Amino acid sequence: MTPAFPDQIDSDNSGAVLMRLRKMIDAEEFETDGRLPTERELSERLSVGRRAVRRALEVLEAEGLIWRRQGKGTFIGQAPDASGVLAARISGQASVLEVMTARLCVEPVLARLCAQRATPAEIRQMRELADRTETTEDTDAAELWDGALHRFIARTAGNPILLTTFSLIDELRTTDEWRDLRQKARGPDTLRQYHHQHTQIIDFIEAGDAEGAQIAMELHLKTLLRRVERIFAQDGRKVA
Repeated sequence: MTPAFPDQIDSDNSGAVLMRLRKMIDAEEFETDGRLPTERELSERLSVGRRAVRRALEVLEAEGLIWRRQGKGTFIGQAPDASGVLAARISGQASVLEVMTARLCVEPVLARLCAQRATPAEIRQMRELADRTETTEDTDAAELWDGALHRFIARTAGNPILLTTFSLIDELRTTDEWRDLRQKARGPDTLRQYHHQHTQIIDFIEAGDAEGAQIAMELHLKTLLRRVERIFAQDGRKVA
């Protein structure tokens, strides 16, 4: 089994940097006052590019896990989900089909639960994350914001057991192989389609339509699966 988080990560893999920072926050590896090192210091400490660190910090701020004070620095806002740490310990490699099947089993249910409990403030945050996913011109950043939206929906659902399962799946999607695959699955047309589907999911959640949110999430994930299958077919390999 390959660890979910190897000691060495791609210098521009923002998703892997994001996961590493979540673990460092949970392990209380920073100052006792909750202050995070500067972007440059984090970049040197993790041996990654500053751009990847900056993107990861932006997502952590949008998720409410850190906050910034001008002239003072960046501080931890709340502890990350303990379930994510557990997921990191038990996760290993899995095939594309296994991961996508797991997503289809878990995320539609999370969307359903989310529709039953999301507050207006949480709805606004979902729309902000969806908008950032669409408007960024960088594919790596788009993937980061996309993941942040799905994670926020999972957290808002309020079920710690399902969140643990989601976190495990999310860990498996941070490898360089997965990042390259998802970048291939993104283009101008698909980005517009994904944004439309994200908007539909959030609309159902806002309306409190649990069944509609579940169906919309399932449609979104099946769209992604079909896209991945086409990429694999073009490469002459199977989704396995």
